[in-house]
Amino acid sequence: MVNDEGTKRAESAGTARAEGQETEPAERSGVSTGKVKGRPRGRPRSFDRETALEKALLAFWEHGYEATSVSDLTRVMDIGAPSLYAAFGDKRSLFEEVVQVYGARYGSFTDRALAEEPTARAAVERMLREAATAYTEPGHPHGCLVVHAAANCSSPEVEQSLRDRRNANIAAFESRIRADVAAGILPPDVDAAALARHTGAMIQGMSQQARDGASREELEAVAEIATSIWPRTGTHTG
Repeated sequence: MVNDEGTKRAESAGTARAEGQETEPAERSGVSTGKVKGRPRGRPRSFDRETALEKALLAFWEHGYEATSVSDLTRVMDIGAPSLYAAFGDKRSLFEEVVQVYGARYGSFTDRALAEEPTARAAVERMLREAATAYTEPGHPHGCLVVHAAANCSSPEVEQSLRDRRNANIAAFESRIRADVAAGILPPDVDAAALARHTGAMIQGMSQQARDGASREELEAVAEIATSIWPRTGTHTG
């Protein structure tokens, strides 16, 4: 939520957006000095948007949505608040874009596994194995942004959006499991919903374990145990 001062900054940002220019440092604090007279209009933005977005992504990933303030974001992105509002909208809009970028750049292994593997079990096995690697890679925060960002979140809209993403994954798992049951690859008495929930619990738990310091090898061992409980085959013989 933007307070009165933030509203003023947003209004300044709207002006800057319309003019296609950065605001003066004094305007970044919400104080108008009138010193922008004579400043040429249409000056190109003085920061790289993609670089700033990546920095915001890492900040949200490390600290979560709630604990990352607008001040934190402007500091790590190295831009003023009016520039942030002009380029990305408010904090929530910026976060929504961050989540989209995260899903495409860091979290796409789930969709790839489901799309490319021939069975639900193979897809889940690959997904958990790749999660063990992705969640512990150096160079960025550990774990999953979509899982971690929801911690202590007081914004119902953001919380619901993240919950919907996690539940969509579980629904995708269940759909693949049911397809394998129908094809005879899994036994007819498999509880597809429970098995999908188990998979969701494993990947979310692995995210937290990674943040708590678990290594890739330790998480790979967890993934192996998780998939070992799956029924291997049904009546399908082809």
